[in-house]
Amino acid sequence: MSAIGVVSSCCCLRPGVWLLKPGLQKMNSFGLHTAARCAAKDYYEVLVLGGGAGGIAMSARMKRKVGAGNVAVVEPSKTHYYQPLWTLVGGGAKPLAASARPTGSVMPKGVEWIKSQVTALDPDKNCVWLENDVKVSYKYLIIALGISLHYEKIKGLPEGFHHPKIGSNYSVHTVEKTWKAIQDFKEGNAIFTFPNTPVKCAGAPQKIMYLSDAYWRKMGKRSKANIMFNTSLGVIFGVKKYADALLEVIKERNIAVNYKRNLVEVRADKQEAVFENLDKPGETEVHQYGMLHVTPPMGPPAVLINSPVSDEAGWLDVDKETLQHKKYPNVFGIGDCTNLPTSKTAAAVAAQSGVLDKTISLVMKNQLPAKKYDGYTSCPLVTGYNKVILAEFDYNAQPLETFPIDQSKERVTMYHMKADMMPFLYWNALLKGYWGGPAPFRKLMHLGLK
Repeated sequence: MSAIGVVSSCCCLRPGVWLLKPGLQKMNSFGLHTAARCAAKDYYEVLVLGGGAGGIAMSARMKRKVGAGNVAVVEPSKTHYYQPLWTLVGGGAKPLAASARPTGSVMPKGVEWIKSQVTALDPDKNCVWLENDVKVSYKYLIIALGISLHYEKIKGLPEGFHHPKIGSNYSVHTVEKTWKAIQDFKEGNAIFTFPNTPVKCAGAPQKIMYLSDAYWRKMGKRSKANIMFNTSLGVIFGVKKYADALLEVIKERNIAVNYKRNLVEVRADKQEAVFENLDKPGETEVHQYGMLHVTPPMGPPAVLINSPVSDEAGWLDVDKETLQHKKYPNVFGIGDCTNLPTSKTAAAVAAQSGVLDKTISLVMKNQLPAKKYDGYTSCPLVTGYNKVILAEFDYNAQPLETFPIDQSKERVTMYHMKADMMPFLYWNALLKGYWGGPAPFRKLMHLGLK
């Protein structure tokens, strides 16, 4: 979700596990890769945990520093997804296949791909444990494990996805169901949710709402739809400039917003969604729906919870300016799994990768990190099939815009940037370790006005 670089609905691009209750056998039917493969070696100079955007980008950068054969990535998934595209997949504007590539095809040449899953971290002994009790040691560790989806924390899910009229753009298994639910909608409440947890790309839950509105207007169904955005938050968006712009869009399109409402149950057989009123804990309200889009609760990866490298909430505990671990100087973090106080997006990953590259370079030379991450992140707020408000901001929730224009305005050019330009830059620049965010371009753009 960066301005000239990678834009995202998320930072971690791995699909996650969603069919938890039905059991492992059903999960495997969806092709999830679980078999462990022993590492070619038991020691690497740089070990990367996670093969999402941050992990692949950093492995490419590290290979150039320490050489082929000295870097390994631990990643169980056979497929790498460009998840920012799922907003457009859920809205019927892009095919799901366009977001996927084999993990082996994005793994940098000369980097060892360990097809396994991390089960434990032991930073005091500079090693991690994988499936089947495989131990791998390292000199430097980069943790890029992303964020976990927890549909099961909503009563009635994930099994409710087997019913019609319900979808979710956050899982590879449910994103196409979103588009079908939009197409099949006839009348009634169309409900879009935002959970009471940290999420990747805080704008994504409402992007699909605007696309649905646009589609139903085109098909002559809008008058039969009561569109509702039920959010656990007290604001529509965390940055006032863009929040004001979104509220204008919401008013213009006659969308109802209910704040401090958290989805706690889905009765998919009855098409009922149950919300808790967070201002009155324990009080619930039930809404019938003709279409429901669920943004699941999210949290840190299980392996990080109560681990030596995590904070009390389970997130990787890193310095917010250098991305170096606060306790272990040879451990670093990037992306959604960290406790960095900024929105979790792929735009943030792009900016973080440039800073982290400099940080590790100096640490390898026994020097103190100097490059500082300012919290840059971005969210292309899709408001229609040819409109985007490009939000860019920093740790202080202040706009940090790339272009010398008012980015709070809906623009066709920004839509094409998200839909067409960003995927190209993602596959060909970020994952290859050549894209570190739009800061240099931003300086050039603004210098040109002086």
